[in-house]
Amino acid sequence: MEIPDMQHQVMGYDRSATMFSPDGYILQVEYAQKAVRLGSASIGMNCSDGVLIVSDKGQKDILIIPDSAEKIHEIDEHIMASAAGILSDARILINHTRLIAQQHRVTYDSPIEVESIIREISDIQQQYTQHPGVRPFGVSLLIAGKQGNETKLYTSDITGNYYEYYSAAIGENDDKIKEILRKKHKKDMGIEEGLKLAFEIFKEVLGDKFDINRFNVAIIKKDDSKIKKLKTDELKKYI
Repeated sequence: MEIPDMQHQVMGYDRSATMFSPDGYILQVEYAQKAVRLGSASIGMNCSDGVLIVSDKGQKDILIIPDSAEKIHEIDEHIMASAAGILSDARILINHTRLIAQQHRVTYDSPIEVESIIREISDIQQQYTQHPGVRPFGVSLLIAGKQGNETKLYTSDITGNYYEYYSAAIGENDDKIKEILRKKHKKDMGIEEGLKLAFEIFKEVLGDKFDINRFNVAIIKKDDSKIKKLKTDELKKYI
């Protein structure tokens, strides 16, 4: 069966990350965004007294040691990250930003700003949509941390864009989660209220699959400036 000439032409646009389709899309980027939505979700909230990330690790093989499947990573003592999509791609970006953060401390004797980290990640992701012979990073990152007297929350996407958020979600069902956040998240909400809301959302989204053991949770308080990871037993009071 012969394939029409037009179909031949359309099929060619997804061969490279540097070629725009007639509709104005880079199809490799579109495919990478779908990969992100296949990853388990994370919710971030910038609260009145600090910032939090709640990450769903997903359903893992019972043979896997739970502590080896962490979804929240430390970039510096005051900055943390969670990812959705191809987590090995995220590891490359996180390791790179850890190095940048330590170089900043050695050079300037001060902690790096959260926005400098998200900008570094986004610049790299953008480069991988513009060079032939490479594929885009199939991952989005949620970056949270302390900057000056304030806490900050950012997300990066496949294209290299980034924005600061009051609350955000990445990964599976992110559209549904964001819709609930738009209705229920309040700017003056504290960390404890934020954690209760995050688990309420995950309960609604996951349904029968909800299990407290499948979550990683970390917070950074404004009066502390350091990452604190919460243990499973500490999470039960928020459900």
